[in-house]
Amino acid sequence: MIYLAIKYAFFAAIATGANILSQHLCLQLYGGPFSLYAAMAAGTLVGLVIKYVLDKKFIFYHTTAGARDDMRKFIIYSSMGVFTTLIFWGSELLFNYLFTFTEAKYLGAAIGLGIGYITKYNLDKRFVFREWQKETD
Repeated sequence: MIYLAIKYAFFAAIATGANILSQHLCLQLYGGPFSLYAAMAAGTLVGLVIKYVLDKKFIFYHTTAGARDDMRKFIIYSSMGVFTTLIFWGSELLFNYLFTFTEAKYLGAAIGLGIGYITKYNLDKRFVFREWQKETD
């Protein structure tokens, strides 16, 4: 169980890094109206795809029955992430509002993503990759 937690945290760190890097790049490319929201959306999408692939393959060891099954799993996986995304976005926006230093939004994003990923693992285990749960219980 400890190995699984370390592996999951490592993958969450990879996805978090990709998310924040994507946000930073977006903000470098576009600084107009709603730029932070556009960057948050882009970062969320990048992190979501990376995390899905890593979770599916190396956490839950799930093999899909084809493209259709993979798309269905991804949609369910993404749906489980709506609540956790709100945690992450809320934390990022709160830090951006409360603190004056430029990196505050990234710190808030990292904290929100950490809380969100813990919640997301439990949702994915229960609702997305149920087969894995039956094998390990």
